[in-house]
Amino acid sequence: MGAATGWYRESGPILLLIAVVGVAGIIVLLERFYVIVVRSKTNGRVLIERIIQLVRGGKIDDALKMCASSTAALCDLGLVILRSRSRDERELQQVATAASLGVTPKLSRRLQYLPMLGGVAIMLGAIGALWGVRVSLLAAGPDPDHAQRLSAGLAGAVIPPILGISVAVMLALGRVYLVSQAEAITEQLDEFSARLINALIDRPDVRLGHR
Repeated sequence: MGAATGWYRESGPILLLIAVVGVAGIIVLLERFYVIVVRSKTNGRVLIERIIQLVRGGKIDDALKMCASSTAALCDLGLVILRSRSRDERELQQVATAASLGVTPKLSRRLQYLPMLGGVAIMLGAIGALWGVRVSLLAAGPDPDHAQRLSAGLAGAVIPPILGISVAVMLALGRVYLVSQAEAITEQLDEFSARLINALIDRPDVRLGHR
């Protein structure tokens, strides 16, 4: 047990650092989940149809009220376009493009932190493993229990990389989910922008991806 005890005493801070990285990653995941899924995402299809219907019916003020009452990213875009009060297609497209540049970055912000934190967790795990092997080799010594001490120390040395990889996998899966949700919202923003402009200039509606 001497080698394992020595390894744990030396590598304990590495485990703590990996845990800190994991907690930081979870905080980023939760914050991004709240912004992307809870605040920015809604039943986009229903919301788009209701707003387009109001605009085509000439109820611009009602459409504005509906957009103002929601925190969805679609409504942020809708508010900017509707408040422009323009009926020139080129001007509306410029307004929509500018509005998208303000809305879309909010969806991808801080997502790049997750792979970076995952990589740090793996590297810390590798450092912990190498340090654990070093401590085990030094602590084993030339005694009859050499093999037992060495095996116990090496068994403990694999804990940091296991923990680091586990943290990295968790953060990678979380990022994939959030990126997919952000991309879905971005696609709806593009569709909503095109259909809202068509509605404002009284052009026939085109429901993208639908019959």
